[in-house]
Amino acid sequence: MKKINGASMSDAQKFGLVRREAIYTGLALVGLIIFWLIAGFGTASLDVKIFHLPLWALLGSVGVWFFAICISAVLSKVLFKDVDLGGEDDDR
Repeated sequence: MKKINGASMSDAQKFGLVRREAIYTGLALVGLIIFWLIAGFGTASLDVKIFHLPLWALLGSVGVWFFAICISAVLSKVLFKDVDLGGEDDDR
């Protein structure tokens, strides 16, 4: 069993951690979809162009990718923990 922060984790604690990470990943997806809706459809009525492209096109495509990268970086740096989920027979 791998130790994290000096304490070993039981299987229940490991799967609780996995569940928490999955919930936050799902919430991040919902946030990304909301951003996509606002950035793409919400700015469609604006007559703003960047590099001869409408603002909604840039925010709805490239902006979503940058937002997803930022969310992923925050999740991996702040929330996710590296835990060995395997059992004793992992060396097969």
